[in-house]
Amino acid sequence: MNADSLLPDLPPGARILVIRLRSIGDIILLTPALRLLKEWRPDLRISVMIESRFRELLEGNPAVEEILTPGEGPGWRKVSSRLEVIRGLRKRAFSVCVNLHGGPTSGLLARWSGARWRVGFAHFRGSRRYHIVIPDARTILGQPSLHTAEHQAAVFFYLGLPRKEIPRAQLWAGAAHATWWDAKRQSLGIAAGKSYALVHPTALYKTKEWAPERFAQIGEYLERQACLTPVYSCGPGESPVLDAVEKASGATIRRLEGASLGQFAAALASARLFVGNDSGPAHMAAALARPLVVIFGSSSSSIWGPWPRQSPNPAARVVQNFFDCNPCPGDRCYRFEKPECILSVTFDQVKAAVEAILAQSC
Repeated sequence: MNADSLLPDLPPGARILVIRLRSIGDIILLTPALRLLKEWRPDLRISVMIESRFRELLEGNPAVEEILTPGEGPGWRKVSSRLEVIRGLRKRAFSVCVNLHGGPTSGLLARWSGARWRVGFAHFRGSRRYHIVIPDARTILGQPSLHTAEHQAAVFFYLGLPRKEIPRAQLWAGAAHATWWDAKRQSLGIAAGKSYALVHPTALYKTKEWAPERFAQIGEYLERQACLTPVYSCGPGESPVLDAVEKASGATIRRLEGASLGQFAAALASARLFVGNDSGPAHMAAALARPLVVIFGSSSSSIWGPWPRQSPNPAARVVQNFFDCNPCPGDRCYRFEKPECILSVTFDQVKAAVEAILAQSC
């Protein structure tokens, strides 16, 4: 079979399994491709496999019929759970399994999915196990570099999805989560109708984390000059970063901690502004069409910046000082004693971006 005839030739109601186990940004940036696929062929039944902690990112998505998890738990419980998952996959009789993850777990699940056609990238370990091997996505679209949303959509274009403009990512905040946020914002002292900004000072690596004292400055500016109540958010295990921001501010800050991804989406959905590091929450804000300012350090903003790149309403701004060592793996600074890429970003740079966004999106 020619790769570009795989999707067009699928029978009506065919089932497709897409494996994209993690993380927040990758899953959010998969949703444009899923949307294109479903709009083109509404009859296709699309299942997406992700880790359970991320499932709220796809809940409510009309392109996704079913959210599956890979089987989790400690020790032998994981083995048993994974075997049960594999049995469930084979019962579903998938026509196609598209592995976008590439690790050993996703490779195992793809191999034993029972799908008639298995699809994976050429650079994946064990690529010979796939019936259709996807080349470098840049060659598919004929571009020297690609955004992650383009990279994932290119796979489906290669398989026969008609090429068209890649839309915005999508995310839904459910009614139950919105109710939760209404109560939570009141507990934070933010009255209904009062404008607020979500400020996210954490990131996966220190090379992506702007200084806590700078975030404290931004919070003060937002409250005193922009008339926006700042709410500082963090993920599991990241409370010490908020502690550092609070210490730098010299006053108690409003914290959003321990929220699920769905609850966090509800908080984002009515925020006037998002300000934060290059992180999963930034992609959530972009998917919810919120005005946002994203501060970049070690990673590539052309690959991981807000999608779409150009969107007049709402506006999105990236603040980044470029170094010739950018991008790098990011787990540490490979050139300087400290990660100068992120630390070199000044308060005035971020303030100027915030002012421009607020003026553009009012």
